[in-house]
Amino acid sequence: MVTSNLLVRSLHDVGAAAWFGGSLMGAVGLNGASKSVNDPTDRLPTASVGWARWAPVSAGAIVAHVAGGIGLIVANRGRVAHQKGAGANTAVKSLLTVAAVGTTVYSGYLGTKLASAGSVPSGGGVTPTSDTPPDVAGVQRRQRVLEWVTPALVASLVVLGAQQGEQQRPANLVAGVRAKLAR
Repeated sequence: MVTSNLLVRSLHDVGAAAWFGGSLMGAVGLNGASKSVNDPTDRLPTASVGWARWAPVSAGAIVAHVAGGIGLIVANRGRVAHQKGAGANTAVKSLLTVAAVGTTVYSGYLGTKLASAGSVPSGGGVTPTSDTPPDVAGVQRRQRVLEWVTPALVASLVVLGAQQGEQQRPANLVAGVRAKLAR
């Protein structure tokens, strides 16, 4: 009998932390720093190289988070089924995870399009200028939105994970099961 969920909880939490931190650092640090590159035709390639280097780490973080999440659902299936609020939290968290994976994958797709644009004039990784080709500028504008949507979604996952931890406090666990049974 498993008495500890340390491994799956660690995968879940460290995966979310790396996913959130990497996406936020990329938006603030990498894309922000690309605006400081002197040659406007080097700004987009510089950001693209940085994101390409991060992509395997990001993928690993997502896999760890999802694997840990599945492990926690399996380990806590009785609580999820019988404690008031636990099932709803898990359902919302699952939907947000799918959304965050979707925005991350779409952002990666857009990133490959930007990388293939090569050395075009740009204000930064996600910032077009009047000299940026229209097709590239359109991709940059979509990417500029996603660079904030993804960390916002993943931050929501972290908060919901914290809520799940609070639900597991003994007093909350007993109260949640009583409330569910009373319905």
